[in-house]
Amino acid sequence: MELIDTHCHLTFEQLAGDAEAVIERSIAADVTGWITVGTDIKQSQKTIELVNRFKNMYAAVGIHPHYAKDVTGQSIAELKEFAQNEKVVAIGETGLDFHYDFSEPREQERLFVQQLQIARELNLSVIVHCREAFEETMAILEQFGSGVKKVVFHCFSGSVEEAKVVLERGFYISFTGVVTFKNAESLRQAAKVVPLERLMVETDCPYMSPEPMRKQKVNEPALMAHTVRALAELKGVDLDNFARAITATSKEFFGLP
Repeated sequence: MELIDTHCHLTFEQLAGDAEAVIERSIAADVTGWITVGTDIKQSQKTIELVNRFKNMYAAVGIHPHYAKDVTGQSIAELKEFAQNEKVVAIGETGLDFHYDFSEPREQERLFVQQLQIARELNLSVIVHCREAFEETMAILEQFGSGVKKVVFHCFSGSVEEAKVVLERGFYISFTGVVTFKNAESLRQAAKVVPLERLMVETDCPYMSPEPMRKQKVNEPALMAHTVRALAELKGVDLDNFARAITATSKEFFGLP
């Protein structure tokens, strides 16, 4: 198999100090490509530094909604400069998170729009973080019409109905190991309605190790194979065919060779 972890945080301290070993274990588990994702200016810069060390690793640069209150004009200018690096394939993660109140909704919405503008100008795909803000997120994306290249709702945790709305809009949906959790039946039902040409898989590591590895506190790309097997079984698709399909979708979304 050839799998791509479409959303990992390999620059976070839990993984960054052991990057070579993490990648070796990943390759041994057939996860041979990675999109490592920035969450603020410092992490976005680190992603670019890291991806230049590894073949088949690419970067997404962005500022998470939690940090919206700290964003300045200089932050946006730096992010735009990072986004022009040849190994940057997406803007993100960006979006809205109303579960926590680390930044006010208006600050989050302003930052989301600013990052969508960068994506539109540079013709980059967008990785969307959406938590307890589905209607507001969709409304902002609607404002941009078809101006943004491609959009994925990463770490999807919504309902069947929300999944259908995302798909109707032409967006993509990415699932983490959460879909393997015993209490995630509603998420599994949502996964059933997502066609393979719109479905991607991620770890969002170092968080949310999948079953049967939940006791492993630090998630890593190698563990994505468990999520892939669970989704293939859920959708009644042969594992190899499922892997080929989602890898093709991932390459198409991010414009990978």
